[in-house]
Amino acid sequence: MSKTHNIAVIPGDGIGPEVLREGLRVLDKAAALDGGFSFHFTSFPWGCGFYKEHGQMMAEDGIEQLQFFDAIYLGAVGYPGVPDHISLWDLLLKIRKSFDQYVNLRPVKLLEGAPSPLVEEKRNIDMLVIRENSEGEYAGAGDRLYRGQPEEVALQTGVFSRKGTERIIRHAFEQGRRYGKSVTSISKGNALQYSMVFWDEVFAEVAEEYPDVPSYSYLVDAASMFFVLDPGRFEIVVTSNLFGDIVTDLGAGLAGGLGLAAGANINPSRKYPSMFEPVHGSAPDIAGKGTANPLAAVWSASQMLDFLGEEKWGSAVLRAMEEVMTAGSPLTPDMKGNATTEDVGIAVAEALQKPGAHER
Repeated sequence: MSKTHNIAVIPGDGIGPEVLREGLRVLDKAAALDGGFSFHFTSFPWGCGFYKEHGQMMAEDGIEQLQFFDAIYLGAVGYPGVPDHISLWDLLLKIRKSFDQYVNLRPVKLLEGAPSPLVEEKRNIDMLVIRENSEGEYAGAGDRLYRGQPEEVALQTGVFSRKGTERIIRHAFEQGRRYGKSVTSISKGNALQYSMVFWDEVFAEVAEEYPDVPSYSYLVDAASMFFVLDPGRFEIVVTSNLFGDIVTDLGAGLAGGLGLAAGANINPSRKYPSMFEPVHGSAPDIAGKGTANPLAAVWSASQMLDFLGEEKWGSAVLRAMEEVMTAGSPLTPDMKGNATTEDVGIAVAEALQKPGAHER
């Protein structure tokens, strides 16, 4: 009997609707070719346009509307005229926090055919960055005192609970054990003597429970250097909210650019839906021009397939992307091509039809 995956779709702002349309095309094609599962998509018009009309980024009962879906597929958030802290905190972070999506997964992998600024012998790039997604430096704790006065002070407090720190590190070690890979912690214990020393201590404690998983620890500045000089030393990386945000964009720059940067916000217990998104932003300067790269959205659709138990199709989508990039056409302008967003999406969907490419 065919199973149906119920997906909430939030196209969002800027290029979000354009790139998400191509991800949906690829998902529908995978389902059609398989025949054993299907998708039911429900679209929600939330984002900055909704904010300008209603004064809020999502419906008042938006979280309640989303909670019973199998997954959420998000396009992009942010547009001129709406302050970034409103667009971020009142939609994206609201969903992450309400659904306890404490695991952020960012694959940093150089796919075949993807460009990289690194010389050939340095291009051994295949890592998964597991970023703490619920607290840390983005906990939202702090204050502004004496606003507008000479003695004005801004306080931004990082929050590192034992529960939050231990569960993200343990998740990384579980993935390391599952896939036979090493786990590397990235922190800054030499300068942040409370939060990051605590992180390092918890990492060491958890590592003792996984003697079969090789583990390493780097300061974030040294790790950033080795991302460039020797990326092959990293397999599974676990780090805090802020450091994860930074090093994954560095990784994206090494592995094809933001047009290939995908992300997943996971609730491992599956009590709540998880959310999948390209992480390149809304790019309002090119919105509506049909030139946005949809491959990050397609890659995040691949992550969704993995999460939904359709791992073979998740891998098949990545192979289809590689086939299109290796052929060198069609590609969007950011990848030195002249194709449209739709051209690339259609090409990836067609690559899924190639004989023998996606046996289950």
